[in-house]
Amino acid sequence: MNNRQARLFAIGSTAFAAILFLGMTLDSHRQFPTLTNADKITPEVIHGKDVWHKYNCINCHTLFGEGAYYAPDLTKITQHRGEAYLHAYMRDPSKFYDENKHRRLMPKQDLSEKEIFDLVTFLGWVSEVDNQGWPPRPILVTGGFNQAATAVPSGEAAVTTLGDSGSDPRALGKKLFSTAVPTCMACHSLTPGADGAGPSLAGIVSRTETLLQSDDYQGEAKDVEAYLHESILHPSAHLVPGEMYSAGGTSFMPIGYADSLTDEQVNQLVAFLASLK
Repeated sequence: MNNRQARLFAIGSTAFAAILFLGMTLDSHRQFPTLTNADKITPEVIHGKDVWHKYNCINCHTLFGEGAYYAPDLTKITQHRGEAYLHAYMRDPSKFYDENKHRRLMPKQDLSEKEIFDLVTFLGWVSEVDNQGWPPRPILVTGGFNQAATAVPSGEAAVTTLGDSGSDPRALGKKLFSTAVPTCMACHSLTPGADGAGPSLAGIVSRTETLLQSDDYQGEAKDVEAYLHESILHPSAHLVPGEMYSAGGTSFMPIGYADSLTDEQVNQLVAFLASLK
């Protein structure tokens, strides 16, 4: 290739890349209204975005990968936590953690009820945006699934060792624990004492057996498997004590698993949880 050919090749390559980039940019803008559900951008969503900026939430959290990595990414937070939990949490984060034990760093912002409602509405809109899997940062609590599920701790919190057999409902339930939407591991750990947005599930079987024999149980289940089934599909049937788990007679655990999981999948998840002795 001589100098003239090299120059023409460079000019042609640059022009082709520029045209390709321009075409992709125009195509992206064409899809934005659909990908972002632009028709759902209400005045509450807009005000919620202003609240997000007013209180500098981005200084600690990220949305779509933009912001600081000091605290969890909140792109899908409403799918993992639910609106009831977020409303209560924003009113007073200190009620959800023991600052001496968990080193809580979320400040109490003293938001008005209107600001809280609109901020949660904004985060709800954000969670519905088709971000095509970005950022790939799932919310995990202390002592998450990978740390505990394959180990067999001593004592009451022992976890039955499970194989990877595709026909074993416990193994399938083990997978669902980290892949169901909302994912269980976003709120629950399998490590004793590592409570997060939900209580640790280590030793859930022995605790449930004790609960079912007490006068404190408010649900209708008569055995461990029925209780676990009830807790997944009807979390408010029995409320776990503690302000961080419920308010006004309603559990903060997300509802909707009856729609997102099949009956068989629920049974598989129950089978796995029933192995957490």
